[in-house]
Order: sequence, then structure tokens, then C-alpha cells
Amino acid sequence: MAVFLCAVGLFMWVFPIELNVLNSGYANLDALFVLGPWVFLFLGPAVTMRLFAEEQRTGTIELLSTKPLTDWQIILAKYLAGWILTIIAIIPTLIYYYSVYQLGSPAGNLDTGGMWGSYIGLILLAGAYVSIGVFASSITSNQIISFIIAVFLSFVVFIGIESMSSLFPMGAIEEAVINLGMNKHYLSLSRGVIDTRDMVYFISLIAVFLLFTKTKLESRKW
Repeated sequence: MAVFLCAVGLFMWVFPIELNVLNSGYANLDALFVLGPWVFLFLGPAVTMRLFAEEQRTGTIELLSTKPLTDWQIILAKYLAGWILTIIAIIPTLIYYYSVYQLGSPAGNLDTGGMWGSYIGLILLAGAYVSIGVFASSITSNQIISFIIAVFLSFVVFIGIESMSSLFPMGAIEEAVINLGMNKHYLSLSRGVIDTRDMVYFISLIAVFLLFTKTKLESRKW
């Protein structure tokens, strides 16, 4: 969380680059919403890498399974814990929003709808990364391996699939492949338009990886 906030803060206010608010001359939070997905690509796996891996390494997963809890309750509890932690990391960035709001000429002269859409997109993106991290943590007892797998899968789903769309020059197929990646839907939300297709995509992606996690946990009983 500290790395995320420091990185975004430095790029927004300190480093003399185009994304720097004071240098760009525009009241926006582009630095946050451009860097956020890449920082969360590492933060999500870092938050989740021990959730199941450590349980399996120490053997406490067996103790946990004897409690009057279903697999879904265990998975959702761990997933929500990780997701809430990432949301807590986002909350302090509201200070940046307030600062940019006041720096506008006149004050408040900024695309508020686009910013709130970007915040929703960033929260959903973080939720997707956490679901991938939970799955990665469930397939190994080594938290470092869990972290590496989660980062790789997150990268593939975020930008890798979209990059592979160039292999399909046909318009309809290329567009379909692009729609499978998170970046397209994140950018769509960043425009301030809350499209149900984007919401359904993120919810479905989260559900798929949580279902994978449940299948992996059930396999220990086979």
C-alpha cells in the first residue's frame, strides 16, 4: 500500500514528466489511473500470495476444513479480505482528487464523471487481480511461486490477451479477442460511462477465478 501511494504521488507531483499535474497544466488524475493498474498488478498478488499457500505449507488448511464452514465461505472470506485491503489502499488517493479539484481554474473545473468512473474501474480491476491471486495461492504451498503465477496471469488477462488480438486481423475476431482482456473494459469505465457490459465482464472474471479456486480446494478430497 505504501509503495502504491508513494509511486503514484511521485509521478503525479514530483517527477518532471508529462503525467505530473503541475507540469501538464490540466486538472486530471491521469497519473493515478494510468499507473494504478500496473501497480495493482503487483499489489494484488502480494496481498493474496499467502492466503492459501501458507495454510497449505503449515497444514492449517486441514484444520480449517474441519470447521463448520463451506469451501465457498472460506474462499469468499479470504477474497473479500484481500479486496477490501486493496480498496483501503485506494481511499487515500481521494486527497489527490481534492487537490486537483481545488487546483482547477476555476476550482472544480475537471471531468468528475470520468474520474469517478475511473475509480470504479480501478476498484473492479483490483478485485479481478485479487481473485486471480487467490486462485494462484490455492495451487501451491510456496508463496513466492504463488506471487509469480498471479503476476503472470494478471499480466496476461490485463494486457496480454489484447496484445494477441493482432494475430487475428479479421475485424470481428480481433474485437472479440480485445474484449476478453481487462484493459478494454477498464478504459471504457474510465470514460465515465458505467456500461453494464463492463460490469458484467469484471464480475464474471472474478467469479470464474473463484470457481477455479473452489475446484482446486475440492480436489484435495478426491
